[in-house]
Amino acid sequence: MFPEFYVIYFVLINLISVIITVYDKYCAVNNKWRVKELTLLLFSALGGSISMYITMQIIRHKTKKLKFMLGIPIIIVFQFVIYHMVSCYVV
Repeated sequence: MFPEFYVIYFVLINLISVIITVYDKYCAVNNKWRVKELTLLLFSALGGSISMYITMQIIRHKTKKLKFMLGIPIIIVFQFVIYHMVSCYVV
């Protein structure tokens, strides 16, 4: 596939990750229906992990949840390993 596709995908998934994280914080503060934790972790795993982690730190959301404060950095490391493996072995 074209490199432009990957750039567009990465930008969109990170933008969506920031939006749903901020929206979940808004819902938490205003006692509204929340975004499922599985959904947040899914968007992190799909490529939005770095922006989601940074957003969570900035807005102080889910920072007391071990699932997120360990889980997302583990996802980030896993994504870097996958990226490195693919970039080294794909011609």
